[in-house]
Amino acid sequence: MASDECKGKSSWPELVGKKGEDAAATIEKENPHVNAKIVLEGTIVTEDFWCARVRVWVNTYGIVTRVPIIG
Repeated sequence: MASDECKGKSSWPELVGKKGEDAAATIEKENPHVNAKIVLEGTIVTEDFWCARVRVWVNTYGIVTRVPIIG
């Protein structure tokens, strides 16, 4: 399944450099169909695609390091 088949906003480039907790709250507010999960850089995650998931990658300071996208 591709992100264009998912409901609502699918990418948040404006959140790179923001606090992870704030980014997750913004994502869930802007797209109520997803759950934003904060993930520390270097963490091993599954490669499966899921329309209801947005991973918010953060560094050890809790700052978003990648563009959060549905997946």
